[in-house]
Amino acid sequence: MRPGDARTPAGGLLAYEWCVLRVVPRVERCEFVNAGAVVYSRSGDVLVAGVELDATRALALDAGLDVTAVRRHLDVVTAVCVGTHPATAAMPPGARFRWLTAARSTVVQASPVHTGLSLDPSAELQRLLDSMVRPLRD
Repeated sequence: MRPGDARTPAGGLLAYEWCVLRVVPRVERCEFVNAGAVVYSRSGDVLVAGVELDATRALALDAGLDVTAVRRHLDVVTAVCVGTHPATAAMPPGARFRWLTAARSTVVQASPVHTGLSLDPSAELQRLLDSMVRPLRD
């Protein structure tokens, strides 16, 4: 369903869910760097991820971090969203989102799931990357 579709709720707003992807180099320290975001909207037929790892910031938390392995794990998130990862390709988008946001004690983790309303849930990804992942600008 897209904005303007006959099935779009009154006002054109669509519900969506989102999480931030975190890189936690040393799980026992609970320190993390935001490295991406995932947006899911059942009513908007959207499941998208954006990944922007700032390796310098992650390495500041643990100089021994295997950045190549972290990038591979973040690439899996993107593959799960587009439906090309073999372990989840047969799942519907909502199940893939829940799979991505399940609690884990690994180097790449999802934040708690948040909700919102938007005319265009897929456009929320860039807003989230700007506000939650990319360096703040003066």
